[in-house]
Amino acid sequence: MPAAPAPAEGPPSTAAPAPGAGGGTDPATAPVLQARDLGRRFGRRWAFARVDLDLRPGERLLLAGGNGSGKTTLLRVLSTLLSPSRGTLAHFGGAPGADPTVARRQLALLSHAPGLYEDLSGIDNLRVFARLLGAADPLPPLLERVGLDPARAEPVRAWSAGMRKRLQIGLVLLQRPRLVLLDEPFSSLDPRGFDQLSALIRELPGAVVLASHQLGMAGALCDRALLLDAGLPRWEGAASDVGRAWKAVHGGSA
Repeated sequence: MPAAPAPAEGPPSTAAPAPGAGGGTDPATAPVLQARDLGRRFGRRWAFARVDLDLRPGERLLLAGGNGSGKTTLLRVLSTLLSPSRGTLAHFGGAPGADPTVARRQLALLSHAPGLYEDLSGIDNLRVFARLLGAADPLPPLLERVGLDPARAEPVRAWSAGMRKRLQIGLVLLQRPRLVLLDEPFSSLDPRGFDQLSALIRELPGAVVLASHQLGMAGALCDRALLLDAGLPRWEGAASDVGRAWKAVHGGSA
């Protein structure tokens, strides 16, 4: 992965107010995410740096960029699985550096690792997660909603990539998080799987951050886009314009 140029040492940028400043914010309107001068490095190598983010309830942000641009590491920091090496991050109007367990209860990360119980059926996976969440949703209709047959008894290890991703979406719908983070959700899918998953993403509750290099499909699902290149933000604007921005940055087709 290309290394992002190391930012200058010193305090985070003060060009924008610090996340979580002000206090007393209404949870219904509080920013879902606020980041200032965010960066993460491994040893001397910066996976990404100098990222500022503001995400409001219901907004959908596309993280665009090629392989090695820092998208996955940024998502892992936003999900609190990794701590930032630099900058400040706040969730749901809280203060920077607040207890991450509070944020984790209100967000979901769908990554390349599906996080499913491989030896259980789809309906049994839902039953386990429903018990953990204390959810009382009728589970067979939820599986049908994501295009899966609740009567299928084989373990999910025998399922296709598209079926597993639909089950992951079902788990998110069960959880009802305020923030959903999606890491390359269209990988390993055929065109029919693209269409099915796109329809499900449109149904997701709360705010969404979607990391993808599938600019056309992902851009149609999002309001805004942030383009990363070699770990640094290169452009931010309307998601419908991300293809042109990609060409300007990379000098070629998206």
